[in-house]
Amino acid sequence: MQTPDWLKPGLYGAACGAAALAVIGFSWGGWVTGGTARTMAADQSKAGVVTALSLICVDQAKRDPQLAERVVAIKTASSWNRGDLVMKNGWATMPGTAEGNSQVAKDCADKIAA
Repeated sequence: MQTPDWLKPGLYGAACGAAALAVIGFSWGGWVTGGTARTMAADQSKAGVVTALSLICVDQAKRDPQLAERVVAIKTASSWNRGDLVMKNGWATMPGTAEGNSQVAKDCADKIAA
């Protein structure tokens, strides 16, 4: 079978163009693999849940009769210990659960201290 003279350079050009397109797309174009997309979606959903639950935590804090003293303690504590204070106060324990969530407690402490 006779192949045209232009076919070999054309195939090389197409292969090089496809490789360049893939490199540019994944590095600058924002393309991601399926696994990366699943990881990003899981991270975003966890962040959304923490944000929603921290609002419940803030509401539980507002119902605490010793709120003023505890808020002063949270504001004076270091940022590393604020979440622990919220956990100790029981505000990060959601209705129907036995123990609090540390991520919710940290986010709640940031909202209360603000």
